[in-house]
Amino acid sequence: MSYLETAGRIAREAGLMIQAKMGSGFAAEEKSSVFDVVTEVDRASEQLIRQRLEEAYPEHGFLGEEESFAHAGELADRLERAKSEPFVWIVDPIDGTNNYVQGIPGFTVSIALASYGELVAGVIYDPCRDEMFWAEKGEGAFMNGSPIAVSAAPELRLTVVGTGFPSKAANRQAVMESLRTIAPQCRSIRSLGSAALHLAYVAAGRLGAFWEYGLNAWDIAAGVLIIEEAGGKVTDTLGWPYSLTVSHVVGSNGKVHDDLLKPMIEIGI
Repeated sequence: MSYLETAGRIAREAGLMIQAKMGSGFAAEEKSSVFDVVTEVDRASEQLIRQRLEEAYPEHGFLGEEESFAHAGELADRLERAKSEPFVWIVDPIDGTNNYVQGIPGFTVSIALASYGELVAGVIYDPCRDEMFWAEKGEGAFMNGSPIAVSAAPELRLTVVGTGFPSKAANRQAVMESLRTIAPQCRSIRSLGSAALHLAYVAAGRLGAFWEYGLNAWDIAAGVLIIEEAGGKVTDTLGWPYSLTVSHVVGSNGKVHDDLLKPMIEIGI
């Protein structure tokens, strides 16, 4: 079984477990702020994914959201080390926990594989719609077995653009400042509550673009590869190429990318 097939199988198993526990009375706890929560289901999902990956690839590294949050001071060093490691799995056990806690569809399982800092495989699974998005470096992007491609829209005014609202006040303010410029230029704005889902939707042509500040590698790694393999473009908010340490991100069909970047470059973060 290939790395991609293994990741897809595990993502589906975790997603179905998450969905089965929805509405089961679990407790939600605050993490970095009142806007950033975690549940026992997040932890159970990460434990399941890690166990399955270690069974399949005991020699590979692992970078999971909940474990990384518990050792937040070490995250920058961990991401730098990942650039020199043969294989590291980057996992978000539930991206969109706020949706999950509220019983709102729009939460995903995101699993990516990096080799010496380069993304080589990525899977995003939406259990509510039973949609699996995936890509392997150089092999294109797919959803439930069918090829996907980014939107052909040549201008922002013809696109629906996604964004999110970060947990940190400064990053939330940066989103709001850029929103004032971007919203009047595009067809509409969507905030789905999951960065991974936004990125998957850009890859599938459902959204023309997505931007957000203050994300982490586990939020976006799989989606970055899926967009690139679907023919799109991903950079940071200043236009520099994506790397595992990027936290302010823009993903698009490529055609509207520069116009989307303009207000972010003016903000300067």
